[in-house]
Amino acid sequence: MSLTILAGGLLSSVQGRTRIGWRHLGVGGSGALDAFSFAVANLLAGNVADAATIEITLAGPRLHFDDAARIAICGAEIDANVDGQALPSWRRIDIPAGSELRLGTCRRGARAYLAIAGGLDIECVLGSPSTDLRAGFGGVAGRTLQAGDRLDWTGGFHPQCERAVIDTRWIDPAPDLDFSAAPIIHVLPAGDALANAEALFTGTWKVGTASNRQGLRLEGAQLQIADPRERISEPVFPGTLQLPPDGQPILLLADAQTHGGYPRIGHVIHADWPRLAQLRAGDSLRFVPCDARQAQQKRLEQRQRLARMAIAIAAKG
Repeated sequence: MSLTILAGGLLSSVQGRTRIGWRHLGVGGSGALDAFSFAVANLLAGNVADAATIEITLAGPRLHFDDAARIAICGAEIDANVDGQALPSWRRIDIPAGSELRLGTCRRGARAYLAIAGGLDIECVLGSPSTDLRAGFGGVAGRTLQAGDRLDWTGGFHPQCERAVIDTRWIDPAPDLDFSAAPIIHVLPAGDALANAEALFTGTWKVGTASNRQGLRLEGAQLQIADPRERISEPVFPGTLQLPPDGQPILLLADAQTHGGYPRIGHVIHADWPRLAQLRAGDSLRFVPCDARQAQQKRLEQRQRLARMAIAIAAKG
């Protein structure tokens, strides 16, 4: 089974599970930025939670399905239709062979995920099918999707329908994704102390235009390191908050480098990463302090919600 990319959209790429075990060699993790929406889309489509999908940023692609398929779209609130029929998110949808799926503008949020039953048939590189856009490998030739690309999938459910069939039962993504207010992001203390630590938590921060899959550049109060001496490069990870000389922090995401010389002033807890993935230029966020026990509890609660969703979806058949 296959589909053809008619138009690539703003920034669409194949993303799957995080690439692990290679950071000591300078290879980042990549993978779906919003791992929660990514997993739910796969579960709705009938896949394992980490099957390869299409990650859509801000404005999506047009796709021609040569074969019938079961799909799911999760994440950002995105305009979607198949042959003119509007499609909702967070539902299981069957579409017939010959369909043209149009994924338009993300109205709220920044990234949506298109999962296809059976999972995209993409060769794994260093243990993952995910596209590393900075290094140029994985996915489809290590780049964003372009018109003329063909993607295959194997197995999965093959619907018999003449028009899109939408499952009326849907998944509620709250509280992991809530676009109604500026998100509150929990930060663990880590690395270097700030001379004005209260400034990190008392105001709001705006996402800058230079943000991308590598990290969010934040604009707000000017932060200062208590000990301004020059640092050597140290390991960094997704979630790390770095502070460049201009005092405006950078919040690293999935495509983050493996080492950096900027001071590290904190680390965002894993449970909040899906919210970071949905922030776009001009959006605001707030930081609150967090300890290790709270971070573990929030991560456990998120895993439990995902497990309950998986059980509910499997029970639907």
